[in-house]
Amino acid sequence: MSKPDWTRDELVLALDLYFREPSARGSKTHPGVLELSNVLNSLPIHEVGELGEDFRNPNGVGMKLSNFLRFDPSYKGAGLKRGSHLEEEVWSTFSADLKRLQATANAIRRTVESGEAANSGPYYGEETEAPEGRVLTRIHQARERNAALIKKKKTDVLSKTGRLACEVCSFDFQQMYGEHGHGFAECHHTKPISKLMPGEKTRMSDLAIVCANCHRMLHRGRDWPSVSELKSLLKKTF
Repeated sequence: MSKPDWTRDELVLALDLYFREPSARGSKTHPGVLELSNVLNSLPIHEVGELGEDFRNPNGVGMKLSNFLRFDPSYKGAGLKRGSHLEEEVWSTFSADLKRLQATANAIRRTVESGEAANSGPYYGEETEAPEGRVLTRIHQARERNAALIKKKKTDVLSKTGRLACEVCSFDFQQMYGEHGHGFAECHHTKPISKLMPGEKTRMSDLAIVCANCHRMLHRGRDWPSVSELKSLLKKTF
């Protein structure tokens, strides 16, 4: 049975260990490698039928750490030449920001340990996957689908402003479509995905009113912009 490709989540956890414990690179006996092997086997990512007895075993984990050596300017050797494009992408995203890397790895671990990741609903595919991986993306998406909170957010904004204008582009569905568009808008969860805590209560202040187009743009690409960043980009464009 061929093993499934490493996902973004798994590579984030591996890169975190790569920097925390340099002696773990290439080792199949290092305590950090053994622990990470167990964590990877507990991630609610792959179908059970995809996993063999040697799935993400210590030997494979140690070798995966070695794959990052070819990107590391501090390593004087050649490193392993073979590897995936996703390894390079994860390295480019996180290697220059170790605080973000550690926060993301810790958030993934907390979420898995809490059991929230396994009960957060379906995963909507790579097109909408955040740089932090699918485990945290699923949590983000689940909190954006909290119907009761979304209704409360819309009611609050309507009572204060009389309209549901997109916080990025100011588009108002009711203004465009009349009564047919009354009360229609989407909500975007604004909290940085690496700072999501399992079981954390989503507040109305964590949600932003956005139109469907801007919501797609907020979730597009590998480095999601904030509401204010997307708004600034829009101003520069027009």
